[in-house]
Amino acid sequence: MIRCLHALTLAILAMPFGSTLAVASDVSVTRSILEDRPYTLVYPSTMQASGGGADPLTINHPQAPLQCTLEVIPAEDSDWSPESALARLDQESLTAQWAETFPGFEIDSSGITSYESGRALIYEGTSETSPMNMPISLVHTETVSSGRGYILDCFFATSVTANARPIVNFIVANFSTRSDGDCCVGVARLDPDIPFSE
Repeated sequence: MIRCLHALTLAILAMPFGSTLAVASDVSVTRSILEDRPYTLVYPSTMQASGGGADPLTINHPQAPLQCTLEVIPAEDSDWSPESALARLDQESLTAQWAETFPGFEIDSSGITSYESGRALIYEGTSETSPMNMPISLVHTETVSSGRGYILDCFFATSVTANARPIVNFIVANFSTRSDGDCCVGVARLDPDIPFSE
């Protein structure tokens, strides 16, 4: 494993629900051209990005409890692969670490998914008693490329999973560990105006 936990901006997830989550056909693309941390992150233009450079990059929706954070760190395991990471996934340890931020956190599923640039480990979990006073869902993905570890975590209110998950899937599918990643995988499946409900 690369690492399973990083700082979470709780205030963003604690914002009130918006009436709609607009997923326009327009997308924003953030590319890092730094030699030690190249990447391409594609996301709906309604979402706002902050950070980046040497710091984690965070994107969030201004009217909905949906946030994704990308972190690039040195990879400690030169033989890392999604398959080997999945085979030795320590759910008990991960659950305990995430529970420090999200009490009652449980991993619901794990497997292998695809970024635009290659395969990645994925696991998903939920917390019924989060600090935001609402159940929270997590989609965690990670991979290693050229000696760098990439961690892409997305958090959203569990009550809006049906609407938030297609957006998360789009962000994950279009992520690249290269600065020249292509777009867009799955864009045709995104509705232009997805209603949110509690």
